[in-house]
Amino acid sequence: MASPPSTSPAPQHRPNTAFRALRGHLSPGEFAAAVRRSAREIGEQVSCDARYIGRVESGEIRCPNYAYERVFLHMFPGCSLTDMGFVPREAVRGRAARTRRAHTSERAPLQSTTRRNDSTHSPHPPLTIRSDSPGFTAFLNCPEYDEESDVLRRAFMTGGPAAVAATSLGGTAPSARAAHPAPPAHTHVGDAEAGAVEDAVRRIRLLDDRHGGARLYRRAIGSLQAAYGMLDAGTHRQSITDRLHAGAGELAISVGWLAHDSGRYGDARSHYGEALATARVAQDPALEAHAFCNTAFLARDAGRPREAVRAAQAGRQAAENLGSHQLLSLLALREAGGWSGLGDRAGCRQALARARRLFAKGTCENDPEWMTFFGEAELEGLEAQCWSALGMWDRAAQHAARAVRLQDPHFTRNRALFTAELAGDLAALGQAEEAAVAGSQALDFLGPVQSTRISAMLEAAAERLTAFRGEPAVAAFLDRRATTV
Repeated sequence: MASPPSTSPAPQHRPNTAFRALRGHLSPGEFAAAVRRSAREIGEQVSCDARYIGRVESGEIRCPNYAYERVFLHMFPGCSLTDMGFVPREAVRGRAARTRRAHTSERAPLQSTTRRNDSTHSPHPPLTIRSDSPGFTAFLNCPEYDEESDVLRRAFMTGGPAAVAATSLGGTAPSARAAHPAPPAHTHVGDAEAGAVEDAVRRIRLLDDRHGGARLYRRAIGSLQAAYGMLDAGTHRQSITDRLHAGAGELAISVGWLAHDSGRYGDARSHYGEALATARVAQDPALEAHAFCNTAFLARDAGRPREAVRAAQAGRQAAENLGSHQLLSLLALREAGGWSGLGDRAGCRQALARARRLFAKGTCENDPEWMTFFGEAELEGLEAQCWSALGMWDRAAQHAARAVRLQDPHFTRNRALFTAELAGDLAALGQAEEAAVAGSQALDFLGPVQSTRISAMLEAAAERLTAFRGEPAVAAFLDRRATTV
């Protein structure tokens, strides 16, 4: 069973001496001021202070976010992040918040799992677990991983399975447990196997933002089946069992999201039902909150808005003691999405107001790592979807435009998603030329990103624009969409 956060010692960090050397004779406060000035020079806005500098130098922040990365590279031209003492970005992806609070001697965090002889391997070695676990090698040896390792996944693993009370689990996807029998009794399941499950979560998240769920779903299923096979085989150490529960649950969420994004709602529902069951067995509230958050999103997309509301509320209850205002904000947005689907403007407004109040409280160390995607652009984009569902197209377009403007360019999927949302909202307003321009911009992302959801949004926008085909920009968009999608 996972150790309670209150009884787990803080993890040990390796000081970043290279970054400390860059600070030179300046105090942390003076250096923070220099960082803020440099940010303004390149049009960035960071809230750097002495505490942030201290966290970097202590090694607590192992890799900065993209805004800080651009600022640091501007401040120290010719230096890479590695030169500054940071670790590669892919090494810190996919880490659950609870791993920061886990026993460092027993439960390694997702990004720090190592194996013997790692020093002789390349930075991104293929993960070969065992000959009886082929599901992992089929996905983890994907050559695209090295190519895409710098892509920060929009780590929000949404989707959603399970009925709200973890009952009435519909869907056609085979159970991960039933689909992959447990390894033979003599098979050893230890640190390497738990690490492989964690690596699978990380790599799915890295690849998904660039390529979308349509390309990855089938390959990822094998990894999920193998993970539950290992869990069923059992281990000799409770710490490994805990890691396998957490890793398998997060992997089920990742695969469920790929199914959701591919339009396989029944499969997504089944995978997330497995994740929720795993969370309950392991008594893991962080995993449970994540599963319910995904459930709410899928329920909204699948036309079950009341379930979306109940799932978001259940997620809020699971997350109450996790200490993350950002997670509670996202769950409030999920609830708002459900209320909008029900046509309840008052309920939607209240949930949106709560989401913004919580978001304004800022980030903290307890925020789950899968929420790295969640920023102001996501907040605006999700609010735009709420107003769109309520038929308030003017408001929806305003928030969608903000989401497009604020979105970090590294999040390819989100740029496509919010631009497609903007195109649909503008089309509903009758602003045909502007909608066609936005639609064409969204099409630029398709190809690298294969998302059934985004394609469906563009199809809806195109249907609204058919009556305006006489305008050159609209005709160009409609013709291009017909050949692209």
